[in-house]
Amino acid sequence: MLARTLVQKLPTGARAFSSTCARNAAEVKKLGVVGAGQMGLGIALVAATKAGVPVTLVDASETSLDKGLAFADKLLSKDVAKNRITQDEADAARALLQPTTELDDLHSVDFVIEAVPEIPQLKFDIFSKLAEICPKHAILATNTSSISITRIAASTTKDPNDTSNSSRVVSTHFMNPVPVQKGVEIISGLQTSQETLDTAVEFCKKLGKIPSVSKDSPGFLANRILMPYINEAIICLETGVGDRDSIDAIMKNGTNVPMGPLQLADFIGLDTCLAIMKVLYEETGDSKYRPSVHLRNMVDAGWLGKKSGKGFYDYQ
Repeated sequence: MLARTLVQKLPTGARAFSSTCARNAAEVKKLGVVGAGQMGLGIALVAATKAGVPVTLVDASETSLDKGLAFADKLLSKDVAKNRITQDEADAARALLQPTTELDDLHSVDFVIEAVPEIPQLKFDIFSKLAEICPKHAILATNTSSISITRIAASTTKDPNDTSNSSRVVSTHFMNPVPVQKGVEIISGLQTSQETLDTAVEFCKKLGKIPSVSKDSPGFLANRILMPYINEAIICLETGVGDRDSIDAIMKNGTNVPMGPLQLADFIGLDTCLAIMKVLYEETGDSKYRPSVHLRNMVDAGWLGKKSGKGFYDYQ
């Protein structure tokens, strides 16, 4: 229904492009998700509830898997209590989530989404393995918020002239929290094929999301715009231009955003904000992306925001 509504609102040229995407897209019958943290679990749960596809959820830690699935149970129960879904629908969605600690269990998926921390070498190692484990038709997607898709794609092959693996690498950058936020940023690397891009776009539509397509450039679209905004708010705080409450209040009440930049940074995770600002600064060489000193200090102190219980606000 969502995809149909979007197409009806599109002008003729865009509608033709949408139809072409749909024709070129491969069908996704089984999904794999690597990483059972907040993002990975959210992606897996949306795939089960919205698209009705079975999901193999992989994490190296049994504890992380147990914690993620417990969170899924909580979200499903909440949806049932609010009459968003029935108990039968919740049970059916939960049954589609299959946890495992073995990456080899992704041998039969059509589409896999990696959602591990923003550590380049960790992602490179995972994609090198996925290229060997997953079927040759499977799309290999990353949820990275800042790391080059071209570099991730390059990790799938030792021969740069052989694009059989690298051409099926793409980014599906979901927004947090995944069950709530509609936007997904689809980013293609230099090697990404048109069929891979089209399949990613159409699959995200089946998840009830609204995809936006961007090029492989530091920070892509979302974080290229968002993170400097958050960073500048932190600089305003550290230089005494305004206090915490004033900074957040003026942006909420003056620009009608749902939360101020400092509260938003807490929800994203200050370590994640710092990691993205470092990538922007190092890859562009532009001083406007220099991370705030106060942001670095807070991360060094372990004050990472909501997930650690303390950031710009207290969450104890």
